[in-house]
Amino acid sequence: MSVDRPSYDGEGVVNLMARLAQAFRAPGAGLPALQLEAELGVDEARTVILWVIDGLGDHYLARFPESNLYGHRVQGLTTVFPATTSAALTSIMTGQPPRAHGVTGWFIYVHELGAVTAWLPFGPRVGKGQWVDIEPEAESLLEREAVWEAFDAEVHVVQPHWLVDTPYSRAVTGGKAQRHGYQGLDGLIETLQRLATAPDNGQRRFVYAYWPDFDTRCHQYGVRSGAVLDQFRSIDTAFGRLRSALAGSDSVLLAIADHGLVDTAPERTIYLDEHPELADMLALPLCGEPRAAYCYLRPGTEQAFETYIRERMGCVCQAFRSEELVAAGWFGPGPEHAQFRRRIGDWVLLPADGWVIKDRLRGEGPFRQVGVHGGASATELRVPLIGVGPS
Repeated sequence: MSVDRPSYDGEGVVNLMARLAQAFRAPGAGLPALQLEAELGVDEARTVILWVIDGLGDHYLARFPESNLYGHRVQGLTTVFPATTSAALTSIMTGQPPRAHGVTGWFIYVHELGAVTAWLPFGPRVGKGQWVDIEPEAESLLEREAVWEAFDAEVHVVQPHWLVDTPYSRAVTGGKAQRHGYQGLDGLIETLQRLATAPDNGQRRFVYAYWPDFDTRCHQYGVRSGAVLDQFRSIDTAFGRLRSALAGSDSVLLAIADHGLVDTAPERTIYLDEHPELADMLALPLCGEPRAAYCYLRPGTEQAFETYIRERMGCVCQAFRSEELVAAGWFGPGPEHAQFRRRIGDWVLLPADGWVIKDRLRGEGPFRQVGVHGGASATELRVPLIGVGPS
């Protein structure tokens, strides 16, 4: 079983954000800055665009060396652990690792609410409500200081129209940024072109943009599906159009991903209800991700838990004490978020490549994802940095 680990010491997405903070004369999060070639121009360009393409891992991109995107690949980076959208996007927007911002997966046990919470929708794991509908004060739990709050620049955040005004987006993008919603790839490209070519107001501009549909297609159809290939080609064409549209605007265009994905299948799914002895050892439902599950154990069950995983699941799943992964730097350096330790359980289960582990609560439908992420394989952790300097 291949297990990799993320970098926070100069070759990760958080180090890119430290470099952009440096470029805009702002303090970073105390992390080393990524070394970028001066020719890329991030220190001087009037506009710097950072486009996050959800799910476009470096391994996938390498399959298409003739593409516009690969042709402008600068280097590979690692995302954070767990290699998942909620943790990685929060790291990109705050410039901090998960240990510091406390967002540790899609499902998080939030002690302050006494519940397992879906972080990005910000509601209970089962059902469609949001905590802000029940207790407005709860929205403060989402707040994380955006790294660009201190940028010496005009800041814009460009997201799908259905996402731009969600509690999570409002709370983590900060008060400085102007938020823009768009519809479709054409809408995204038009918005980025409009912002980059707007009249000079004497300030530099930083633009954060997010495209979710590549990841969505991977979840639905699988990484190697025709639907995902069609999506990649559309993104690649849009990237080429945007690059051409930015010519002469003194703009830098950067593109990264938050994680890569691997495919799973029903026969590579560990269902917790098929392991009642293991389920009985848990004090809470599985949290985190199907590729990196946090286990909260009932008192006195640790030895039995460790033995069960080793003897019954050892060929398809590894178990690590959460504190060991923290000490080994998987979640990044401190300072540590006050609730971080409560959000990573006692043990972390890492299924083998292509495997997932799932439980099911009442009211939840069956697990149907084909493409999955969150684990510690190189395919999930490695993401590309793509860059085009001013022309």
